[in-house]
Amino acid sequence: MKSYRIALIPGDGIGRDMTAAAWSVLQNAAKAHGFVFEATEFPWSCAFYRETGTMMPADGIETLRSFDAILLGAVGWPAQVPDAVSLHGLLLPIRKSFVQYANIRPHRLLAGVEGPLKATAFDILCIRENTEGEYSGAGGRIHQGTADEVAVETSIFTRKGVERILRFAFEQARSRRGKLASVTKSNAQKYSMVFWDDVTRQLSAEYPDVEVTSYHIDAMAARMVMAPETLDVVVASNLFGDILTDLGAAIQGGLGFAASANINPERNAPSMFEPVHGSAPDIAHLGIANPIATVWSGAMMLDHLGEKDAANAVMTAIEAVTKSGIGTVPGRDRTDTITAALLAAL
Repeated sequence: MKSYRIALIPGDGIGRDMTAAAWSVLQNAAKAHGFVFEATEFPWSCAFYRETGTMMPADGIETLRSFDAILLGAVGWPAQVPDAVSLHGLLLPIRKSFVQYANIRPHRLLAGVEGPLKATAFDILCIRENTEGEYSGAGGRIHQGTADEVAVETSIFTRKGVERILRFAFEQARSRRGKLASVTKSNAQKYSMVFWDDVTRQLSAEYPDVEVTSYHIDAMAARMVMAPETLDVVVASNLFGDILTDLGAAIQGGLGFAASANINPERNAPSMFEPVHGSAPDIAHLGIANPIATVWSGAMMLDHLGEKDAANAVMTAIEAVTKSGIGTVPGRDRTDTITAALLAAL
């Protein structure tokens, strides 16, 4: 029987309950489709940082390298540990070390879910560059705490990095509806974003079957609200993709439905799957968080592992549950109620 080694990092806040809920669904899907999971749970979190002074051990990356995939619940507890510490201490090192340069976030309304827009039939796949750009971490501060203080944050865009994420997006568009929207702010950022636009035009010659449109970030934000049904695949830099995908989560009904995958397309290192909602400390341990985003992320993990029938079964179960009205209103249904409904539908 085929077996997959999965690293579980429940993290902080609601991440722990969400991971437990999703894992029960994924295990049932595996059993029904003839494969098994071997899970190892890691306590890396803000609580771990407060105990040890680090978000993960020095050998954490090498420990994770042998796994087939990583399922992350959520990391962050800003009242205890600054977000810059938790992000740069765990998430970014994993994404960069394993070259998970493609962040994938699907945005569509599930059956039974009412979004804030009049539009009800949109299906957007956002592709975010995940390892460089505005989150490269290059820069510094000098003369801190004085009137002469200077802070410099440098965005880094390499031809290799830009070309590979655009090529990945072109391939996704080719496999879907053949439309690609590339997002920059090249009227204001005349070096990095003009460079991105240039590479987009160069690659478009290799994909004559894909309709390419370039947008400025502000225009794209408006289009996602006013005409989301006109969009298919959207590709953007690290910062712009981060912002647009939270907007995408809003129009699809909220962060409780926002799934994501951090993909290493070359498959020479594990990919990581996580919900977008974060650790939500304000509702942690209340038992009212929606596990659907984490379960959906788990379905993306199944698909990445090649278990497409199991992935489809999980997505069918999610839609059956939301179509029945369960899990569609934030805070109304308890986590265990939604999880039980997913297991029954599966």
